Amino acid sequence: MKIFNTLTREKQEFKPVEPGKVKIYACGPTVYNYIHIGNARPLCVFDVLRRYLEYRGYEVTFVQNFTDIDDKIIKKANEEGSDYKTVSEKYIEEFWKDADGLNFKHATIHPKATENIDKIIEIVSGLIEKGHAYEVDGDVYFSTKTFPSYGKLSHQPLEDLEAGARIMVGDIKRDPMDFALWKAAKPGEPYWDSPWGHGRPGWHIECSAMNLRFLGENIDIHCGGLDLIFPHHENEIAQSECFTGRPFANYWMHNGYINVDNVKMSKSLGNFFTVRDVAEKYGYEPIRYLMISSSYRSPINYSTDIIEQCKASLTRLYTCRDSLDFELKNAPEGEADESVKAQLDKRVEQFNNALDDDLNTADGIAAVFDLVRDINTLALGKGVSKGTVEYAIKVFDMLTGVLGLVYNRKAEDSDAEIDALIEARTAARKEKNWAEADRIRDELKAKGIVLEDTPMGVKWHRE
Repeated sequence: MKIFNTLTREKQEFKPVEPGKVKIYACGPTVYNYIHIGNARPLCVFDVLRRYLEYRGYEVTFVQNFTDIDDKIIKKANEEGSDYKTVSEKYIEEFWKDADGLNFKHATIHPKATENIDKIIEIVSGLIEKGHAYEVDGDVYFSTKTFPSYGKLSHQPLEDLEAGARIMVGDIKRDPMDFALWKAAKPGEPYWDSPWGHGRPGWHIECSAMNLRFLGENIDIHCGGLDLIFPHHENEIAQSECFTGRPFANYWMHNGYINVDNVKMSKSLGNFFTVRDVAEKYGYEPIRYLMISSSYRSPINYSTDIIEQCKASLTRLYTCRDSLDFELKNAPEGEADESVKAQLDKRVEQFNNALDDDLNTADGIAAVFDLVRDINTLALGKGVSKGTVEYAIKVFDMLTGVLGLVYNRKAEDSDAEIDALIEARTAARKEKNWAEADRIRDELKAKGIVLEDTPMGVKWHRE
C-alpha cells in the first residue's frame, strides 16, 4: 500500500513500525455542538482506512480523542448556564448518534482530554526541564525557536509562518509563534492543580499526551483534516519530538475540505450544515457515500443534486444485494462455477489495487459497481448453483463492508416478515382473492418494498 505522506509530500510505501500491526491516531471533535458535514469526512474516510488495513490482515489500534475542555465548551456552558462537563457529555452522546448513523466503527480507544491531565502535566514538566518551554504567571508556553524543524509538516520556514500569523508579541510570550501548553485559570473557569497553579491544558498538548499514553512514542499514521496541518499538527510534532527525542508519526494523512454548492462551507456564509440536519432529510448512508466517493485529499462538493445521486447509487447496491438473496432461495444445489469466481476475483483485485493506491475510494467504488454489473450478468436469473450465488454474496459483502456501505438492509422489517407477507399474497392470488392480494401489495409498498413477478417467483427489493 502507498500513502501520500503530508510530511514528505509524496506517495510512500507503507511500512508499519511493527510488522503486522498498525497504530493510528485520528483527531476527534471538540464536543460543544453537533458535528457538521465537514467533521463527517475524516470520520468516514479514516474509518475506511482502518477497515481496509484490518481487511488486509493488520492488527489495528485506532485512537480517536474527544476534546472535552476548551474555550468553546466553556463559552457554551456559560451561555447555557451549565458547566463544561454537562456540555461535553451531552455532545459526546450526540456525536455517537451521528457516528453510529454513519456506520463509523468505534475506535479501539476514545480517550478524553480531561482524563489525561496527569500525562499532560508530565509532558509539560519535561519540556520545561529540557529547555523547550517556559512558565509565566501560571501560563506555560512552548518555545518554537528551540525546535529547528518547526514548519516541516506545513513545509514553511518559521520566518514565513511568523510573518503570516498576525500574532502580536505581548508582555508574556517571548516569541509570536510560541504556543500555550498550559493556561492559568481565569475566574469562574474549570481548573486542575498543577506545578504552575490552577489551570487547564492547551489544545495541542492533549493529542500528544494521548498519543504517548495509548500508542507510544512513535506511531504509524496520524490523520485529520487539512485545516489541522497548521498549527495543530505542526505543534504536536514539535512538543512530542522535543519531549521524546524520537520521530512522532511516520505518515501524516489529511483529508480535503467540503464545499457547499461549490463554495467553501462557512458559518459566516450561511452554508453550514450539521450531519443531523442532512440525515433527517436524506438519511445517514448517502452522507457516508458522498464522503468516500472521491479521493480523500481532494475537495468535495455538497449539494442537493449530489446527495440525491448518492441515494440513487446506493439503491443500485441494495437492489443487487436483495436480488442475490432472492436468487439464493431458488438456486439449485451445487459448487461455485469456477469461471464466475475468476471474474469476481478480478473485481477484488481491482478493488485492492485502488485502495492500495493512497486509499483511492473513488476507484474502489467503481470496482464495486463493476462487480455489480458482473453479478447481474453472470449470477442473476441464470439458474446458477447455490455455491455460485454464495460466492457472489461473499465478495459483495466483503468489498462493501470495507467501504462501510450497505449497512441498513435489516433496519426495517426482517426478510422473514416480508417473505411471510409475500406468501400470503401468493396464496390470496391462487384463491382469486384479488382484493386481499392488492391489500398486501399496498402494505408492502407502504413499507418501501417493491414486488416483481418473475417466472421463478416473486422477487422483491427495498426502494
